[in-house]
Amino acid sequence: MTDISAIEDLLQPHGLLVLGTLDGIVLVGNAGSSMWPAFSSSQESSDGLPHPLDRWSRRIGTTVAVELDADVVFPFEGPPYPPVLDWARRAGQAYPSPISLFIHQKYGLWHAYRFALLLRGPPSGFPPVAHVASPCLSCPTQPCLSACPVDAFTGDTYRVDDCVAYLAGDERSECRQRGCSSRRACPIGVELQYQTGHARFHMNAFLAAQSSSKN
Repeated sequence: MTDISAIEDLLQPHGLLVLGTLDGIVLVGNAGSSMWPAFSSSQESSDGLPHPLDRWSRRIGTTVAVELDADVVFPFEGPPYPPVLDWARRAGQAYPSPISLFIHQKYGLWHAYRFALLLRGPPSGFPPVAHVASPCLSCPTQPCLSACPVDAFTGDTYRVDDCVAYLAGDERSECRQRGCSSRRACPIGVELQYQTGHARFHMNAFLAAQSSSKN
């Protein structure tokens, strides 16, 4: 039987934490820039090879899984891709937001799932699933929708091409330097906004992925 404290002890040196649990599935990721010091000083971050964060996540996730005698799956491996976001929604802690990203009731838009541990036996010490309402439902102004400089978000759609054109056209923009303006406008978890270097890493990776998909 695996106790949650054993998992947390293995994750803590890497700046990772348990973001939700569901039927023996343990969702692991970062809140804010908790993992940035560990990742940015890693071999994967500096070796110049593609997908450094995915490779770092795979190494850490595999190591933790071996220690726990568990299986592990990664949201970036597929197809078929594991339904990590569906697990997060069913765990009752995260929901789709008006700007497509999932919002966590505690960590806001500043969290990400790096891998999921699939335990072989019933866990212990895990809190029961307690569904909470999406914080977006009680946000009357939804400033995330009006903060985008190119109105890429409508609440129903995300105009990716408009977003990419703006980011690619102005390297000094607030979005490019500090992260998505709509994301930063959300009032939930503002203290967890990504550090500047962390934010730039993700924006550059996003642009590179969009460029690669069109080639």
